[in-house]
Amino acid sequence: MKKYRPWNPDQSYLLPPSPREWLPEGHLVYFILDVVAALDLEAITRAVQAKDARGERPYSPAMMLALLMYGYCVGVFSSRRIGMATYEDVAFRVLAAGEHPHFTRIAAFRRDHLAAFKGLFLQGLKLCQKAGLVKLGQVALDGTKVEANASKHKAMSYDRMQKEETRLKGEIEALLARAQSTDAVEDAKFGEGQSEQDVPAELARREVRLARIQTAKRELEQEALHSRMATLTEQAAGDRQTAQNHPEEQRRHAATTNAAKKDRQREELAAKLDDDDIETPRGGAPTSDGLPTHRVAATPEAKPAAKAQRNFTDPDSRVMERGGSFLQGFNCQLAVDGHAQVIVAEAVTNQSPDNGNFVPMLAQAKVNCGQAPATACADTGYWQPEAESQARLLGTEAFIATGRERANEDAAPQIVSVANADDDARLRMKNKLSSPAGKAIYRRRKAIVEPVNGQIKEARGFRRFHLRGWKGVRGEWSLVCACHNLLKLFQVGMPHTCPI
Repeated sequence: MKKYRPWNPDQSYLLPPSPREWLPEGHLVYFILDVVAALDLEAITRAVQAKDARGERPYSPAMMLALLMYGYCVGVFSSRRIGMATYEDVAFRVLAAGEHPHFTRIAAFRRDHLAAFKGLFLQGLKLCQKAGLVKLGQVALDGTKVEANASKHKAMSYDRMQKEETRLKGEIEALLARAQSTDAVEDAKFGEGQSEQDVPAELARREVRLARIQTAKRELEQEALHSRMATLTEQAAGDRQTAQNHPEEQRRHAATTNAAKKDRQREELAAKLDDDDIETPRGGAPTSDGLPTHRVAATPEAKPAAKAQRNFTDPDSRVMERGGSFLQGFNCQLAVDGHAQVIVAEAVTNQSPDNGNFVPMLAQAKVNCGQAPATACADTGYWQPEAESQARLLGTEAFIATGRERANEDAAPQIVSVANADDDARLRMKNKLSSPAGKAIYRRRKAIVEPVNGQIKEARGFRRFHLRGWKGVRGEWSLVCACHNLLKLFQVGMPHTCPI
């Protein structure tokens, strides 16, 4: 008979004396430890030290960050799974060095230091630059829809909110009337003075639901006010431009009057706004990264349109289309360098189309890297007539598809008559993309940015945010992109001569 290798599950000693010998040389864990040691964690440690010194001692911020970063690198995003892995997974045990933080501590650490993750992304990007992984010869942009930590079935339209509010009010009144009738019958049967009973469960359930709907309805109405004010501001600006440039005096006078009228309407609406400190950009106002956001459809009376929706679980998310289906989520933006697929700019918006994101993403890439990319390409969703000229002011030559081309790619572009400046810009871009150089540059777009989306969503499985709200989603996406860049650096090996 063949003899088997020795195996004894009850053996008391199996692991080598040093944790550094538990994993093979060159393991990702050792790379993460080296990176965390090189990062500047002052923003995190300052926040930790600012807390009350009494109570249990906190875990090392470097250890907690290493656990999170390694988890996001290998597709373990849940704080519960990370906490359990410190017991069951050798790699996580090496990182934790014998500590076993509870999953609530891991979740709290991630939630408390979201603002610092943007800085960690920038530090990781600088490491990639010093390692020669960022050339900025060509950058490709793309957006990907990522599910929010909320269900699309928890969203409700303004029209349905109004109907549900009326229905629930009627049911609550009916339940109260029935309760009063029952009390009267019981008093006649058993006598008055009995102890007060709790509110029936069905009544309490309806009251809670009514309160939630009324709160969402008020918030949606406030968003509609912001949207209408933004529309009036844009219309007034257009009227002022007409008043300055139109050749007819009568039209100039009418435009001046219309602009003043819209200004008065905007001031009247501003008086109806509630003062709050909500971080969510409203009325299509740009995010902190300069990307436009979703604008709630509003009527001329500044009321939400009948189909305007709001999600009860994560009000900052929106229903978006992805691959022919709909999801409740966010539009996550990436600008990727063509040399080694390193992310040079990242952002999040709740506006489903990519329109309006091209220039803000290029501007962020220029700030992050210290210089603008030579060329940048994007699909037709990013097209805007002014995008090419604005990108050129940043120092980048833009290549943006203007629409789907069904004709032969090798065919010469057809010269058509130009009706206005927008058509002229579209024709110039179309001719540029039809040139041999333009075709060669744009052809690389898919090979640069789309594999990055696949590596994040398919290879590592990040398809759904674990945090809610603007602050949570923005910070988590920075952490995801930072870990992507670190994995690129891990593949080539971080040079020891690349301190931050």
